[in-house]
Amino acid sequence: MIGSISPVGTQLLSKPTSIVPEAGAAAGAGVASSFAAALADAAAQTQATLRQAEQLSLAGLQGKADTREVVDAVMSAEQALQAAVAIRDKIVTAYLEVSRMGI
Repeated sequence: MIGSISPVGTQLLSKPTSIVPEAGAAAGAGVASSFAAALADAAAQTQATLRQAEQLSLAGLQGKADTREVVDAVMSAEQALQAAVAIRDKIVTAYLEVSRMGI
């Protein structure tokens, strides 16, 4: 089951940091929190899609769900997972680029 997967957004964004100087911290905080909220929302939607696909797969194995519904749910879950991995890769790449910048 997917129950062992914890929400990604709460782990990654539990301590949001800002690279904005102290003078502009108020303006930067709104952008950081909206990005954090958007990322957490996307992670929650991905997790819900994966859970739905798993439940429909189990129902399909028990003969309670139509094959087309199972295939649609699994394909949707696959797309959501690929998008989540792509977003993660972009975030890691951006972090590495920022960490290599000279100060």
